[in-house]
Amino acid sequence: MAATKVETLTTPRDSLPNVYTNVAAREIDFVNRFGNNWEALRNIMGVMRPIRKAPGTSLVSYTASVALESGEVEPGEIIPYSKTTIVAAAKSDVTIEKYAKAVPIEDVSKYGAAVAIEKSDDAFLYQLQANVLTKFYTFLNTGSLTGNAATFQDALAKAKGLVINKFNVMRKTASEVVGFCNVLDFYDYLGAAPITVQTQFGLTYVQNFMGYSTLFLLSAPDVARNTVLATPVENIDLYYVDPGDSEFARLGLQYTTQGETNLIGFHAQGNYSTAVGESYALMGMALWAEYLDGIAKVTVGA
Repeated sequence: MAATKVETLTTPRDSLPNVYTNVAAREIDFVNRFGNNWEALRNIMGVMRPIRKAPGTSLVSYTASVALESGEVEPGEIIPYSKTTIVAAAKSDVTIEKYAKAVPIEDVSKYGAAVAIEKSDDAFLYQLQANVLTKFYTFLNTGSLTGNAATFQDALAKAKGLVINKFNVMRKTASEVVGFCNVLDFYDYLGAAPITVQTQFGLTYVQNFMGYSTLFLLSAPDVARNTVLATPVENIDLYYVDPGDSEFARLGLQYTTQGETNLIGFHAQGNYSTAVGESYALMGMALWAEYLDGIAKVTVGA
């Protein structure tokens, strides 16, 4: 019997249907949406400068004070130096965080790709954003400019006054102040009064409220009840590790990134051994305050 000749046909990847193109577009869409969301948050807050963290450096938050000497100096006499004290109050590092999720082929068969893939990507993106913000709220609660107030309204006013006074003493600009409070306290105070509340980036906030450029309405444990946090927008920086760093690429790790400020890297691929679609995210982000005593934490009550 003559042997049957079996021919193996190979098709170049770039000539296959749009599956691979769609994967690339999905990666681009994911990082673009993530970056656009952070840009929206920057616009809401006012400043929040993105700073690329250099390898080998740490994040340091300071407390600062100046003890002024008398300015009444006789002619020809030596002008005494005022004592400036700057102390490193908190130190941290930007941790590179690695995440992965998998969508099994059964989910695509059951719900369709639009639901199984896109909806899970949306949830993945939201949780990654929320993780950065949760750490920021925890950091804000360590603010050393503390005080007490009798009512919620008093707490809002006192928190703002404390940070403006602090920055005035340091001769630093505090153009706008952002606040953070518990949403239940806010509505208890507001009652039935009409006010425009906005929602964006998964955050609820009001703008231009009682002197605050933005007042964020959060829930416990991010901000406990009867607590108001405040800081000038100039005190907030966004540090990030660039996931598109060429040093990472030397490991054979290629992540899709966005623009010049690469906040996140994203990669999608199929795993034939488990018949799942895998998604990988790489990020290193930290919202940080330059001055720990530039964050006011005012508690309602004794």
